[in-house]
Amino acid sequence: MNTKRLLTYTILLFAIIAMVSCDKLLPAAPANEEVLDGEIEGLAPEQHAQFLRGDEAFGEVFTSAKGLGPLFVTNSCVSCHAGDGKGHPFTTLTRFGQTDNTGNQFLNMGGPQLQHRALTGYQPESIPNGATFSKFTPPAVTGLGFLQYVTDADILAMSDPNDADGDGISGVPNWIILNDFVIPALDAITQNGMYIHRFGKKAAAYDLLDQTVGAYNQDMGITSSYNPMDTHSGLSIDPEISDNTVRDVVAYLQTLKAPAPRNQNDPQVINGKSLFNQINCASCHKPKLTTSYSPVEVLSYKEFYPFTDLLLHDMGSGLDDGYTEGNALSSEWRTTPLWGLGLSPSTQGGQYFLMHDGRANSIEQAILLHGGEAENSKNQFLNLSETEKADLIKFLESL
Repeated sequence: MNTKRLLTYTILLFAIIAMVSCDKLLPAAPANEEVLDGEIEGLAPEQHAQFLRGDEAFGEVFTSAKGLGPLFVTNSCVSCHAGDGKGHPFTTLTRFGQTDNTGNQFLNMGGPQLQHRALTGYQPESIPNGATFSKFTPPAVTGLGFLQYVTDADILAMSDPNDADGDGISGVPNWIILNDFVIPALDAITQNGMYIHRFGKKAAAYDLLDQTVGAYNQDMGITSSYNPMDTHSGLSIDPEISDNTVRDVVAYLQTLKAPAPRNQNDPQVINGKSLFNQINCASCHKPKLTTSYSPVEVLSYKEFYPFTDLLLHDMGSGLDDGYTEGNALSSEWRTTPLWGLGLSPSTQGGQYFLMHDGRANSIEQAILLHGGEAENSKNQFLNLSETEKADLIKFLESL
């Protein structure tokens, strides 16, 4: 064997050894059910390509040269939704307005969202005199495509505005007039010119386009053709982000996978699930919903398990922040989906920050903060044995 060939073989051998050694040193990839991010299985090639573009745009960091601000809350989508999961107190948003549902009277004073950061040469906003406010911790964004394609008819079927069944629970939709750029679903139901909204802490966003456009504008001060209003001047300015990018991010959010449950054969989890139903948590946190037709085939006519009814419920005086959106009362909050709950600490710095403002540092604390329509379920939880409480929490952690 000549020297040149021997040298080539030696280099290849060392390269193989290096690759094998590195492979042994690298940690194994986490199982699918142990992470929140990732695309839904079965996307068509063009949908997968758009998912990847949307993923990249979701992580884009904006600067003043890219249109950031001049007033803003954060400089990227991913800074509030790391790993597509729940946010942290450091990324919590502040919304301000008033206690009644006659429409936000502070929109000409920077409402509905406080932009507490500003580029050099500008002053950040402060909450106007007379305005009430609430803190909103960013939610997880996985599985949203499934929630978008639940029909209005199904949402209305779960509502019980007059508590006809006498169980003390009377969930209602949030009926709001659509933003001009939003196209209602073909099977949308209207009421006095208003439509059922479903996304956000108080269900104030109609669909994922509505939610995304609002986030770009209110969180980062980024204008688009959908909403060209500059949050500082209040004037309409040229778009700072393209329609294609907005649509890519919407497609990304729409095709993120649903959180996968874990440890479903664990006896504690099985007993906890039974207790969850027994103390009537499932009246609001509906385990199973079904999608209707979606242009994304893998989202069409699917059963999924989000543990929400997408309705507003009166949660009592303890959770009344004196702030409202749309037709929600100040004490009303949309039922938070529970799927992915057990993975929340992985994106919240290793601990829980639950409820709309992150005030609860454990699942038990979150349960004990429930009041209003959930008062009876909370009291039934308190009457459980310590073992039963542990089983119920173990079930919730498995979602």
